[in-house]
Amino acid sequence: MPDDLPPTAGIPLEDVARLPAPGTSAPTAIAFSPDGTVVSYLLAGEADLDRRLYALSLDDGSTRLLLEPADGVTEEALSPEEKLRRERQREYGLGVSRYTWAQDAPVLMVPLPDGLYVDGVLRVEGQALDPQLSPDGSRVAYVRDGELWVDDKPVTTGAQEGVTHGLAEFIAQEEMDRSHGFWWSPDGTRLAFAEVDERHIPEYRIQHVEDNTEERHRYPFAGADNAKVRLGLVGPEGGEPEWLDLGEYEYLARVDWGPDGSLFVQTEDRSQQRLTLRRDGVVVLEEASDVWVNLHDMLRPLPDGRFVWASERSGFRHLYLYEADGTLVRQLTEGEWQVDSVDAVDPETGRVWFSATKDGAGERHLYEVGLDGGSEARRLTTAAGVHQSVVNPGLGLFVDSHSSAVAQPTVTVRRLSDGVMVHPLFARPDPRVAALGLAPPELVSFENRGGTLLHGAVFKPDDGTGGPWPTAVLVYGGPHAQLAVDHWPLTANMRAQYLRSQGFLVAVCDNRGSARRGLAFEGVLRGRLGQAEVDDQVDFVRWLAGQGLADLERVGVYGWSYGGYMALMLLARAPEVFAAAVAGAPVTSWDGYDTHYTERYLGLPADNAKGYEASAVFPYVRDMRGDLLLVHGLIDENVHFRHTARLMNRLIAARHDYAALLFPDERHGPRSLPDRVYLEQRVTDFLATRLARPSRSGNG
Repeated sequence: MPDDLPPTAGIPLEDVARLPAPGTSAPTAIAFSPDGTVVSYLLAGEADLDRRLYALSLDDGSTRLLLEPADGVTEEALSPEEKLRRERQREYGLGVSRYTWAQDAPVLMVPLPDGLYVDGVLRVEGQALDPQLSPDGSRVAYVRDGELWVDDKPVTTGAQEGVTHGLAEFIAQEEMDRSHGFWWSPDGTRLAFAEVDERHIPEYRIQHVEDNTEERHRYPFAGADNAKVRLGLVGPEGGEPEWLDLGEYEYLARVDWGPDGSLFVQTEDRSQQRLTLRRDGVVVLEEASDVWVNLHDMLRPLPDGRFVWASERSGFRHLYLYEADGTLVRQLTEGEWQVDSVDAVDPETGRVWFSATKDGAGERHLYEVGLDGGSEARRLTTAAGVHQSVVNPGLGLFVDSHSSAVAQPTVTVRRLSDGVMVHPLFARPDPRVAALGLAPPELVSFENRGGTLLHGAVFKPDDGTGGPWPTAVLVYGGPHAQLAVDHWPLTANMRAQYLRSQGFLVAVCDNRGSARRGLAFEGVLRGRLGQAEVDDQVDFVRWLAGQGLADLERVGVYGWSYGGYMALMLLARAPEVFAAAVAGAPVTSWDGYDTHYTERYLGLPADNAKGYEASAVFPYVRDMRGDLLLVHGLIDENVHFRHTARLMNRLIAARHDYAALLFPDERHGPRSLPDRVYLEQRVTDFLATRLARPSRSGNG
């Protein structure tokens, strides 16, 4: 620790790196059983990642352990395909990491490394990708060797190198939040499945240095060809598929079956400014935007043919009711806030339950509204913070998972009628929180130079000085994300807590372009990245200095992925403010990132060459003056190490010193505990050393 920083009680770096972070081990994958007798969930120990499957009885509130793998499940025991799936879903849990109830029967399936277990019996041996039970639980579908299987035989044929049946392509998994490549019909007589042809996409090769093996990924770079995806129908006994005519489209976005057996398919054009919804091949709805159309999972078909839909046509995502043919019946919600999810619809009582930002963009609550549109939305959750809800209208119950910056996670079963608790499910305060002295940050708001209200969070040192302090800005800054949210993971950000314990002010701001503030707030990024975000982060630091909190002579920034990109842009485009930066897994030039993400914001490179150039880090390298630490995993298949390597070449040409921390065996996010401990040591030492200086180093 630098001599000019006050001595404080420190947090061991092992506790900074260890997962799960204090207080964050809570039930996940919560579900009501189809027969309404139990609530099932996965839960690990308070200081480990080994999840076990539990069930809470809705009769007497008792809890029992349903499954605990005898030998546990480690990363090393998983197949390469499963490791990549977990990477793309940012899944770190071990043990029982997934389970599934059949839709219409109390049949339980658990995938384990040796196969698929159905009601405790090994049903399918060996590798089975994306397993799904039929609605009645009698059959199991999955993907093996690129083909769709049902039980013990393939139902599709023709898979080959670059062609698969029943798997979601890379873009769908990584950027579209679509992890499935096949879907059972409600009566179990048909499966819709995606055929993905990537043979025309050049391979991107990644070398493993330890064993000299090579990975090959067909990665669609911005402006280049995407996978060719078509949708077919096949029976569970196999046979010749029926290929569906979906018109002209670039992306297969969503596939849903209605309760009456109709098939809803959403497709996007290349620009992502037009989305088409078809029902049994007929267009029933189109969404268009001058910004972009955000994908969602809020289509809810009803038994009478009508459907609930979410749209941002007003500038904020709200719910609408449509007739079967796509005729608008009425708008169900409205206001300058957005709906985050549709949690349940009860056609019998005509009610919709949804989660939204109605009471603040930094919170999330459960609400109820009528399909008749005649009543104001009623809020069911009361405690400030973030609520994740699982709703069962048939039982009149919902499961409420809650936390805030000052409250560790709790889970309760409550009545839909009045929100009163019926059963406690989880409350386990983590003793590490007090032992490590974790204090919640202060949630703040301020106006940027254009008068837009922005939200942030500030971790203040508990050193009795009152500031100003050397300041470390934690940044993400990119679209479809928020950091300054009133939930426990904000408080449990262990690097921020460590730096705070070492006498640093740690500050977080959600700049324009971040999520849950409406389409206009997000859409400021359209056509050029790294400008509005940089301006807002600079305004935030200057506001902190005006509050007597930040020492403007000692400000650094750190971030990962888009946050790594932002750390570089802040160091290069605001050198008068930022003296040091840690850039983890950064995108450095958007021509090197994928189609669906990049083109959503920048369009095609051929149509927006100036926007791509201005959004890259490279043109600003000559303006860098501060200290830089680059961090990257060499087998990152998402943001390739090539991004950092290309930047290194330009830093060398500019004769700008930099430090590099490279992990030969890590992907986009470090998974090995020794690697994470070393990462925290290097990053925190770098910031402490650089920001201890009374003035800029003059580097460059």
